Amino acid sequence: MENPILTRLIEFTAQGLEFVGILVIGIAFIYAGFRALGHYKQRRPDPYTRLKDFIGKALQLGLEFLVAADIIRTVTVEPTMDKILSLGLLIVVRTFLSWSIAVEIEGCWPWQVASKRKD
Repeated sequence: MENPILTRLIEFTAQGLEFVGILVIGIAFIYAGFRALGHYKQRRPDPYTRLKDFIGKALQLGLEFLVAADIIRTVTVEPTMDKILSLGLLIVVRTFLSWSIAVEIEGCWPWQVASKRKD
């Protein structure tokens, strides 16, 4: 039999992680905008690249929180086959997004970063 208090606690934890993920992304976009304006006014080199890198890293961090929330909710609250398959697809999509962001920031695939930095 399910424990309703534990179920609510797990759901609350998942919602908290989702909230943190959304908060990270939202605050990062606002902060990055002000930061980019400051860099532009100070005529620092390449403010667009700095903005893009900062937002990309914030998106990656936010996605990690969202994936964690989905894993907790799916595996612990309702582990049906449909939910697990849906979670798998969601993780694949978010992993692809994360890799795309990493390629945009680093200019290479995530597993090639170490060799690129040696050069």
